[in-house]
Amino acid sequence: MISHFASEIGSKTLTFETGKLAQQAGGSVVLRYGDNVMLATATMTKPREGIDFFPLTVDFEERMYARGKIPGSFFRREGRPSTPAILIARMTDRTVRPLFPNGFKNEVQVILTPLSSDQENPFEPLAIIGASAALAISDIPFDGPIGATRIGYIDGEFIVNPTFEQLEASTLDLLVAGSREGVVMIEADGNDLSESLMYEAVEKAQEVNQQVIALQQEAITAIAKT
Repeated sequence: MISHFASEIGSKTLTFETGKLAQQAGGSVVLRYGDNVMLATATMTKPREGIDFFPLTVDFEERMYARGKIPGSFFRREGRPSTPAILIARMTDRTVRPLFPNGFKNEVQVILTPLSSDQENPFEPLAIIGASAALAISDIPFDGPIGATRIGYIDGEFIVNPTFEQLEASTLDLLVAGSREGVVMIEADGNDLSESLMYEAVEKAQEVNQQVIALQQEAITAIAKT
């Protein structure tokens, strides 16, 4: 059964679709924001014998076809991840890792695969949201859902999920991941901004995060596994 969920986030619509791709995964979601489309999957196995840590793997698997390019010559397949892909995976990892139960040692893999890139909207917020959504509807114990919002600041106004072009003109590049209770992770770059303005930006991001969390909660109520 294919299920759709959608909500207006910033100037664009964020949509989830489940029940069509990667149905053997514990949880799988196809997300769309603008013309960015990404498949997020989450799977879990039993813990390995003697393990004393939580083996969580988060991979952001770039696909050149997502932006209309097919590797040529000898290199027909994608090679090692690019630096942006590694950073997106690490950012997602450090957002979701604290939200698993203490002492949990089952191996968990979260795979994020961009299917289409509009080369206008950054993938970072979508990757974190996708990981959260896939985990939240799966059978994996996860204290989510969480939202992720990027905030820019141009001409005295906050911009929700700014484009690459807008970020070039922005004096703030703030990414906030948060749960219903509060902020989980912050990544920021700014230019001579006051503490009060940064606080306002975080509050604005958390307001938008609540919308993203509410959308995921709809999916959880409708289709989540126990």
